Amino acid sequence: MAVQPIIKSLLDTDLYKLTMMQVVLHHFPAAEVEYTFKCRTEGVDLVPLATEIQDQIRQLCELRFTENEIHYLNNIYYLKSDFVQFLKLFQLDFNNVQFGRDEAGQLEIKVVGSWLHTILFEVPILAIVEEVYAKHYHAQHDLKEGQKRLKEKTDLIKKHPLGSQLKIMEFGTRRRFNRKWQKQVVEHLNRSVEDNLVGTSNVYFARELGITPLGTMAHEYLQAFQALGPRLIDSQKAALDIWTKEYRGDLGIALTDVVGVDAFIRDFDRYFAKLFDGVRHDSGCPFEWARKMIAHYEALGIDPKTKTLVFSDGLDIPLALEILTEFNKVTNVVFGIGTNLTNDVGIKPLSIVMKMTRCNGQPVAKISDSPGKTMCKDEAYLSYLKNVFQIEEA
Repeated sequence: MAVQPIIKSLLDTDLYKLTMMQVVLHHFPAAEVEYTFKCRTEGVDLVPLATEIQDQIRQLCELRFTENEIHYLNNIYYLKSDFVQFLKLFQLDFNNVQFGRDEAGQLEIKVVGSWLHTILFEVPILAIVEEVYAKHYHAQHDLKEGQKRLKEKTDLIKKHPLGSQLKIMEFGTRRRFNRKWQKQVVEHLNRSVEDNLVGTSNVYFARELGITPLGTMAHEYLQAFQALGPRLIDSQKAALDIWTKEYRGDLGIALTDVVGVDAFIRDFDRYFAKLFDGVRHDSGCPFEWARKMIAHYEALGIDPKTKTLVFSDGLDIPLALEILTEFNKVTNVVFGIGTNLTNDVGIKPLSIVMKMTRCNGQPVAKISDSPGKTMCKDEAYLSYLKNVFQIEEA
């Protein structure tokens, strides 16, 4: 008996996968990459689930964008017609996925191949792993606890003095408890705090529920330029420059923590600071980061009130409200909240990631502002990267 597919549409992914994919089609169609899966949760053995995970990924590789989905994408004005026409022909290839065990004996999943043809694997693979895990180990879990917690969050927003100013983007696809629960979460937010919900990163639910799909770039985009750019020291500037050429003022939120916020600030000069609408935080202390970015804008003679700071690192509603209280009079703040919305149901969610680890045969890395998030097995390259970007050892 065939197992029911977890992923039923290629739109069931984060928007930034499509926006990055368009850049890859137009600028780097021949780039070759490697992605590596990692489960950061200690004591969890996913090896017994490998066969079911493989079967789910095989079913993912049978999907194509439907005619109605293509019509929807054609109406997203910054997606260009040639890219959408390419998506009409697109299909993921299971041959790009490799399974094994790492040196610790844990489940290893790698995706290797053309960047253009593998970029859409990451988000559904993570969603598949999380849902297969939940199904096997928490099959009888009652979602009433999740519903209770979700209501408490929206009640907190309504009661808070600044609650009406809290702008939320739902970012929870990759680590959701399951697909049905994510839909319930987005529906509840859209019904209960409609004025607070500015959109979702999930393109499928954005289309189904008539809300705005949101997203710009992920770490892999800037990481790839460590191999694609003219010089390593100029990789971030090259990535930002290509982005502005592709989108001409749209999708103007830059990610700041691929090689740490201090190195980003050195590259984010007046030219980029004026071109981009704002920046996104995804590691390190959010308060320290915000103060650094606000001070940087002020030093460049740019009013921080004209810019947007997007916070998206492990947020919950109380922390978002605390950040809002601290900075709402100084700049525009928006919050991308993921796991705490779509996998806060009374059990501990997995901490899983799938990061780009090589591009065009060369190692690439993210040096996070949070300890423990760096993924790179090439210590020599990591040391070189830190030296080039003047990153001090913690």
